[in-house]
Amino acid sequence: MSLPAESPTVVVKIGSSSVTTDGLINRGAVAKLASEVAHVKRSGASVVIVTSGAIAAGLHILGKDRTATGKNEALLRAASAVGQPSVMRAFESALAEQDLLAGQILLAPTDFMLRRRYLKSRGTLRELLALGVVPVINENDAIADDEIRFGDNDRLAALVAHLIEADLLVLLTDTDGLFTADPRTNEDASLIEEIVAIDHELEAAAGGPGSDSARGGMASKLAAAKIATWSGVETVIARAARENVLPAAVDGPTSEGGVGTRFLPRSGRLPARKLWIAFALPASGQVEVDDGARNALIDGGRSLLAAGVRAVHGSFQPDDAVEVIDSDGVVFAKGQIRWSNEDLTAHAGKRTTDIPAGLDDEVIHRDGLVVLPA
Repeated sequence: MSLPAESPTVVVKIGSSSVTTDGLINRGAVAKLASEVAHVKRSGASVVIVTSGAIAAGLHILGKDRTATGKNEALLRAASAVGQPSVMRAFESALAEQDLLAGQILLAPTDFMLRRRYLKSRGTLRELLALGVVPVINENDAIADDEIRFGDNDRLAALVAHLIEADLLVLLTDTDGLFTADPRTNEDASLIEEIVAIDHELEAAAGGPGSDSARGGMASKLAAAKIATWSGVETVIARAARENVLPAAVDGPTSEGGVGTRFLPRSGRLPARKLWIAFALPASGQVEVDDGARNALIDGGRSLLAAGVRAVHGSFQPDDAVEVIDSDGVVFAKGQIRWSNEDLTAHAGKRTTDIPAGLDDEVIHRDGLVVLPA
């Protein structure tokens, strides 16, 4: 896929390891990115930056050691509040050197989950881009809900790319892209230059989705690429330190090769709420359905009713995300449940007319259900 010849919209995400070094703002890395953003904008593109680094910078300012903080969420939120101004000042200054104006945006998951806030966020970003401003985005960690958060800025960047209907998402990291194996331990590992579809084998090679050790690592970037490509957004994972990495990612592959790993987009775009359910909400349990219900969900675009439920696994409450599995245990869908596991266990297999008053007719409404690729 090639980007539009005129005025493509690009979201570029740079990680904490590039923005900070031992808690200090890496002004050289920020200046490099700002210069490349200016280059891309001169070619007619609009650019949004998603940056990490506020917590790392804040901990340094506060004289705290990250390894000693553990999961002290209150301290991490406070560190974000202290570090965010330093990160923003660095970007503001570096972009100003390129005669560009920066605009700070702090986003929370509810900005994507609630329709009104979703539209407000999109409107603000579109207006900033129309004014020629470079939005600089981070998660609003200072007031983040421990139970509902993006988890990492790779995922945030992918959701932003969906929000503004970007043409390209560039995830800058400290490696050249996705390899066939870990290049640090396997000398035969080779760079994968183009990926048409993300499958379980790729996810396993990247370290598996959702593991603690993967936060901000290659697994989270692969998850972000999955979100973006499902949004119809081409995605590139590349080394932040590479010279002219952003212009090269925007220009696309040449006769001399490409830059990093490029993920081709799907033809359709999922609505924002379904993207959030599919990729951002952790599954709290599983609902096993019969073949009739499976066919109705996949082929008929129907809601899941209690009559089609065979078994319930795990503990969950209304509005939690659950995986939907077939009789062989294969996950084929994910949705936001309307029943608790206790209610569903008690009434699994029953017709709607036999359901007690007070329970929704739909166990999972079709608007909150995402059929996953085979």
